[in-house]
Amino acid sequence: MNRLKKLFTEKKENILSIYYTAGYPEIGATLKIAQALEKAGADFLEIGFPYSDPVADGPTIQHSSQVSIENGMTLKVLFQQLKDLRPQVSIPILLMGYVNPMLQYGVANFCKDVAEAGVDGIIVPDLPLYEYEELYKDEFIKNGLSNIFLVTPNTSEERIRKIDELSTGFIYLLSSSATTGKDLDQSDKISKYYERVKAMNLKNPLIIGFGISDKASFDRANKYVDGAIMGTAFVKTIGNKEDYLSHIPEFIGKIKGV
Repeated sequence: MNRLKKLFTEKKENILSIYYTAGYPEIGATLKIAQALEKAGADFLEIGFPYSDPVADGPTIQHSSQVSIENGMTLKVLFQQLKDLRPQVSIPILLMGYVNPMLQYGVANFCKDVAEAGVDGIIVPDLPLYEYEELYKDEFIKNGLSNIFLVTPNTSEERIRKIDELSTGFIYLLSSSATTGKDLDQSDKISKYYERVKAMNLKNPLIIGFGISDKASFDRANKYVDGAIMGTAFVKTIGNKEDYLSHIPEFIGKIKGV
């Protein structure tokens, strides 16, 4: 059983995932932050690989990508850093980024190096569903990698069921169709969207992302699904603190109410 499946088998609610950008706020931060987050109580992590045109991201994560690139972060550097990942971090890890860097690296080489690093899956928001199924699915399966698909309030039931069929980790339920960094939408329309997807009784766990910024929004999200992802609020925290590692336990503690 892989690490993601093990997590979702053992924990059914209030699962907390944290997103951060590799190489931010400094080039050597990637594994230090992962270790600190695991120790503080995060359930799984999403490590972003930076891209020069992160169109789905708000200003905070765009800035972290820019700084990361300026710091010298590339996929090659990231994979070099991740060679030391698994002796130090045991919780599930996903890589998240855009399709262009993956294609430039070569999908077969990318999947091989991701798996060799001990990473459990990949989130590529701009990878079309049909391209994944027709061109790349075999590489993911061969390397034991979960490909995480995104669902928005506008996604049809037919497409959601297709995503559920192709998924082997969880389904990333976007709280809106906007960029990252917006507040969690609490409208009746969005609540009905969560309820509609939950009522479909999908085989994969549901995790909400975009707009989770504090304990209140984390708790609201968990009324509907298995867990939630925090990105912008965490990236702001580590970007604003010189001794950023020492503030991680407090950040996670506030979200989890401990």
